[in-house]
Amino acid sequence: MTWGLLADFVAPTTKDFVWPCWGGGLRILGFSFCLNFVLFLVLLSFGAFLLLFYLAFRKPKIVPSGLQNLMEVGVLFVRDNIARPMIGPEGDRFMPLLATLFFFIFLMNILEVVPGINFSANSRIAFPLILAIVSWVTFNVVGIKQHGFIGYLKHVMLPPGAPLWLYPLLVPIEFITQIVIRPITLSVRLAANLLAGHFLLAVFFLGTIALLQSGILAIVGVFAFALSVVLVGFEIFVSILQAFIFAILTASYIGGALAEEH
Repeated sequence: MTWGLLADFVAPTTKDFVWPCWGGGLRILGFSFCLNFVLFLVLLSFGAFLLLFYLAFRKPKIVPSGLQNLMEVGVLFVRDNIARPMIGPEGDRFMPLLATLFFFIFLMNILEVVPGINFSANSRIAFPLILAIVSWVTFNVVGIKQHGFIGYLKHVMLPPGAPLWLYPLLVPIEFITQIVIRPITLSVRLAANLLAGHFLLAVFFLGTIALLQSGILAIVGVFAFALSVVLVGFEIFVSILQAFIFAILTASYIGGALAEEH
């Protein structure tokens, strides 16, 4: 009987992440380029990012209030909890990058809980991967400028204090973990958390609707709805946390590339 009452429940699938093109598109070298819902969300987040900073700092006041005060708190949070602890005194010169990563990723993440959108472009691996490549290029360029190309390779692959006979084993391990794996883990961590969050919210809210319409199980639906609201709060926290983790790992990699010792 219960299965009959819930027959109308439609479980979320991976098709939730496939969006058709809006209008025509371009095909270049075998790749199709077009505007769809996911790309629209990226552009929306980018526009919100620019608008947020413009409105906050277009007429800065000595004693900030309102949006300027809120944004200054956010920027100081990035400086005092990400840039300086991970990089040191030189952290301030990387603030534009780190603040951009933190706020832009957060704005893309938070769309997951915005009614009518309920989707984050970061749940598609392509966009976290682009951000991870930006991070990867930055810390490698910083390391090469700091130590020189050969010196940076030695810095990365030849940990001090290790016996010489271990180097044939350590060199490929250090190269893979520090040069190859880092952009992969950065992008997968962000995408996987947003992917899981989307499915979690979808299952609970769709299940709540099905339960409330089932009659005899409506009381269970009330509890499911309450839990869904709690999960929304949890996903807001995850949105902030994942932006913080991405930015602080980037800062950590930059700090490691600048360090004189491994």
